[in-house]
Amino acid sequence: MKSINTNTHGFDSLGKYQSKGSAFHGQMKTVFKSFEKQSKTMLMVSFETGILRANICRYIAKWYKENKIMVVKTGICQISKRRANYYTTNPNYFTQPQNKFNHGK
Repeated sequence: MKSINTNTHGFDSLGKYQSKGSAFHGQMKTVFKSFEKQSKTMLMVSFETGILRANICRYIAKWYKENKIMVVKTGICQISKRRANYYTTNPNYFTQPQNKFNHGK
């Protein structure tokens, strides 16, 4: 029986060897910059960057603990046409101390 490869390393799109940790770090930087340009929903950033929304959600939770992101409004998402939170990482748009438990809802 063949063993399953549980190696946590791989190659990026350019063939450069990297660990999964560094890949996620790069994703976090990309997502952070996207939210910094203008307020967006998680789905909007996912479509823009190609990064899974589940990963974006995890990054947002981390940044909330560090007070690096804030919900600036709740509105209709341009993609899903559903009500959603619009986030920003730009401190110039932070309005008031946020409640970490409700993410601005």
